[in-house]
Amino acid sequence: MNIYTKILKNNSDLLDTNPSIYFAPGRVNLIGEHVDYNGGNVFPTAINLGTYAFVTKRSDKEFHLISENFRQIGKKIVTTDTLDYKKERSWANFFSGMLKALLSKNLKITHGLNIVVYGTLPNSSGLSSSASLELLIGVLLKDQYDLDISQLELVKTALDVENKYIGVNCGIMDQFAIGMSKKDYAIYLNTDTLSYDLVPLILGEYTLVIANTNKKRALANSKYNERRNECETGLDILNSAGANIKYLCQLNSDEFAIMSSNIKDNTIRRRVKHIVTEGDRTKLAVTALKSKNLKTFGDLINLSHDSLKNDYEVSCLELDTLVDSFRKHGSIGARMTGAGFGGCVIALIETKESSNIINKVKDEYQNKIGYNADFYKCYTSDGARKITKEEL
Repeated sequence: MNIYTKILKNNSDLLDTNPSIYFAPGRVNLIGEHVDYNGGNVFPTAINLGTYAFVTKRSDKEFHLISENFRQIGKKIVTTDTLDYKKERSWANFFSGMLKALLSKNLKITHGLNIVVYGTLPNSSGLSSSASLELLIGVLLKDQYDLDISQLELVKTALDVENKYIGVNCGIMDQFAIGMSKKDYAIYLNTDTLSYDLVPLILGEYTLVIANTNKKRALANSKYNERRNECETGLDILNSAGANIKYLCQLNSDEFAIMSSNIKDNTIRRRVKHIVTEGDRTKLAVTALKSKNLKTFGDLINLSHDSLKNDYEVSCLELDTLVDSFRKHGSIGARMTGAGFGGCVIALIETKESSNIINKVKDEYQNKIGYNADFYKCYTSDGARKITKEEL
């Protein structure tokens, strides 16, 4: 039974036989980790895993929502006079937050909607399931009510909802990648100015594989804030020594080598070293892909992980086990992606050997860690949009 048939069968009380369908991808950051809050460029791409919405119009002005992934939670009903955040609303707060934000941008509600959401992204994996849901809701509301708003404005609205309504202090990378991506491209994005370049992501004989550690990321939030504070300390020290910079990523590796002795604390110095060198690696990765030099791109991915592990110290046993195993079995590049302390690894492996390599890595991980990792062969995707049932 395909997705379309399953969704309609499970939700015959909500959906008619020809619902509108929308899709918002997830994303992975190929390289450029933890540089977004240090004035650097990130390099994400949208992936074919993501979030779907099946939508039927209602005769009243209520919104009835159900998630196929959380059917045990049951149906949630939202009306325009009950849009404040409510803990008991669970995942549907993303809908009420986006609806509230778009109403402030002259969205006119002419009818209610029945909405069934179905996601293929693993939760809490660092693949941006929340941003995917936000952009999904944005594009379906825009389409259903013919709202005059650009895709970029939807991206900014989704970030505002994440920061102020949901209460997660993230940057714009996730929403931007999910909203603005194009199939077969990655986005070289300046998170400060939002200037960007679409870079061809042609992998040839290689496949991008995502491996989810399935580790609960209990440390991620506290350590994220700790790293931000350490970067701010390093920036203050360098400016006191005459650097005169707004962001750490305004330095390149050569300039940092000259100034690094001003940072006496070894921990702070290593944190800054990662940020500066990661900024350089991201630029070099773009050049490598534009030149179709996958070997250099893979080398830079490996160097990125080593820096995240040794200098920034945001990796963990589970991530390192996957990275080491992928490299051992033939990956040309493997690194953790996301905030760290769990979440996912990305790896570039030969397509013809992909199943064999994944099975070896899977066995080694289970033997060492004691539980399974999940593996996904991924492909690039266009950004959040309306689709046809043939595209499912």
